[in-house]
Amino acid sequence: MSCDHPAPAGLADRIHGGWLGRIAGNMLGKPVEQGEVWTRERIDGYLRRAGALPLTDYLPEPAGEADAAALRPEWRACVRGRIHGSCRDDDVDYTVLGLHLLETRGFGFSTEDVGELWLLRLPYLQTFTAERAAYRNLATGLRPPLTATYDNPYQEWIGALIRADVFGWTCPGDPVRAAGLARRDAVLSHTGNGVYGAMWAAALIAAAFTAPTVRAALDTALGVIPGSSRLARTVRRVMSLHETGLAWADTVATATGESAGGWIHTVPNAAVLTAGLLYGDDDFTRTLALTVRGGLDTDSNGATAGSVAGVRTGAAALPGRWKDPLQDTVRSAVFGFDGARISALAERTVRLATAGSQGPPLVTLPP
Repeated sequence: MSCDHPAPAGLADRIHGGWLGRIAGNMLGKPVEQGEVWTRERIDGYLRRAGALPLTDYLPEPAGEADAAALRPEWRACVRGRIHGSCRDDDVDYTVLGLHLLETRGFGFSTEDVGELWLLRLPYLQTFTAERAAYRNLATGLRPPLTATYDNPYQEWIGALIRADVFGWTCPGDPVRAAGLARRDAVLSHTGNGVYGAMWAAALIAAAFTAPTVRAALDTALGVIPGSSRLARTVRRVMSLHETGLAWADTVATATGESAGGWIHTVPNAAVLTAGLLYGDDDFTRTLALTVRGGLDTDSNGATAGSVAGVRTGAAALPGRWKDPLQDTVRSAVFGFDGARISALAERTVRLATAGSQGPPLVTLPP
């Protein structure tokens, strides 16, 4: 199968924007990534005490010792004035690993190929929830789909969704193909709404290249998952609340209040992400700020929102306050990729996006 969709204008700049947006959004949300502690109200209280509402930049330093003690310990490398390159995080590790997967195994990769690369390139202790359960199952000899279902209570959590970006970037304008690739990756560790979340995110990012509005991209992405799924119903619920003119905070409170599963589950996080994209209205800074202020899995949601907004904005037009502190550098636990240049990873992604899915696997270049 090859992609018959023409490459969108400015493809290289927009893929680079996706990479920068994902990393910036992840960095923005990382200090407050603990949904049962950092609620929407507490995040806004932190920002208010630091004089940073409305939020237009990375998180400020905490205004007092109590706030500092509640932040994740990595905050010292993730707040304004302290960022010198990206922080290492699994939300970026899986994006790097997905790029490596497509370069070495091609677009015809199997779910078993995904598992093999995890074992070869990803440290076990840098995996979490469903990914750690699947990794353990792989190491004991289980094969997909048992790797996703055996002794894994996290099957519908957000882990597969955060792995989906590269499939969207490499299928610009082809959301169905992007969703198919994401599904093949996701079933290693997830089932049900966990898989649908990955398919939806990949399709959303692919559609972001060509859709006239972010709302149109969301509409398109809904077409790749079952309309009766909890994920689809929740996304539609947020879209309908937005259409009524309800305030952003009330929309997030209503939609997440109606969604069960906890702060790392795919469904309530999709509500936060959808609201951030809709109320952000194609403004990169506003999209990131609202998504992270929405709470729950803040770094994962910020990363995906940043990816969508970065694709739509393009790297050249991203505000310098978001991209300049990253110093074009990725920190990663993926073997062989720590210290890679963001621009180089983006160039490699562009080659995949323009090469199509036929032919032998591409040779991996040095990071």
